[in-house]
Amino acid sequence: MPFEDITLNDGRKASGSNELHPSINPDEYSPGSHLKGTGGLAGHDASAYITQALYAGFSHIDTAQMYRNEESVGIALRQSGMARSDVWITTKYYGSGGSEIKEALVESLKKMGLSYVDLYLIHWPEPVKDLKDTWSQYELVKKEGLAKSIGVSNFKVKDLELLKRHSNITPAVNQINFSPYQLREMSPVLDYCKEHKIVVEAYGSLAPLTKNPGGPVDKPIKKAAERLNATPGQILFSWARQKGIVIVTTTTKNERLHEYLDVADLPALTQEEIKEIDDAGLKGGPSKLHILVRDRLKSTRDAATNQVLMAGVTLMAKMIIILLLMVITVNRYLF
Repeated sequence: MPFEDITLNDGRKASGSNELHPSINPDEYSPGSHLKGTGGLAGHDASAYITQALYAGFSHIDTAQMYRNEESVGIALRQSGMARSDVWITTKYYGSGGSEIKEALVESLKKMGLSYVDLYLIHWPEPVKDLKDTWSQYELVKKEGLAKSIGVSNFKVKDLELLKRHSNITPAVNQINFSPYQLREMSPVLDYCKEHKIVVEAYGSLAPLTKNPGGPVDKPIKKAAERLNATPGQILFSWARQKGIVIVTTTTKNERLHEYLDVADLPALTQEEIKEIDDAGLKGGPSKLHILVRDRLKSTRDAATNQVLMAGVTLMAKMIIILLLMVITVNRYLF
């Protein structure tokens, strides 16, 4: 099931491979078609990690104004030697006023050393005070060629409906937080986007493994992974891809990058496996009590481990001192 080219509702084609999100969040998400987020490296240089992902085979970079390291994208692109036309670059606006959107995009382009972005998203609906004015500014930067395509992020159905009433251009993309545990909440969004030909990108798809392990999804994921000789993360990505979703991910580890890219070569999940994961996800993640107990136990284990290590270091230091005193005493006796 190779990564295929995706045609947006504005007619533009995004090459299959992966959208890369400049992030140094250490394996917090880990899906396989994009490298996601610089939240963990906000304000710092992420260029080495982006360059590593480009060399691995990723061809999309997803960054944002609020990550404060868009400069890393330009540095990585220059270091990679790749042509601008071979890399799809997304950034996001995070602000509250429509009149400053073009200025914000121009500033982002300046930081990245680019003349345009392939996709420009509204990062969140909440900070936007006037969605009608904001989107009209988005349509303007698209018309001027500063953004080839425009879209949104974290929009629910009510937000998309509001936007629809005040827009001439339908968003090309809606990027959302999505994993099996968000299936119930996000199904209406998926249905709406499918009806209006809006591509859905998903970040956080590995949360059942990285943030909420121990829940109902673990069992069907493990079962499918054993059948396909795949990792649990690859199964989660396959599950999302088979729902027509474009994956956004993050990692700083080269081996993880290749693991995520290898999702394209996995055989498809069976309909039974997809249903088992769906049904488990609809049950919801681990309870708050489960998470609290798990975290407390982990903290207790960590504290106990630290105590043992400190006791060992202290004992070793005492032994070294005793040995030194013995050496000094013997030397005095002999000489």
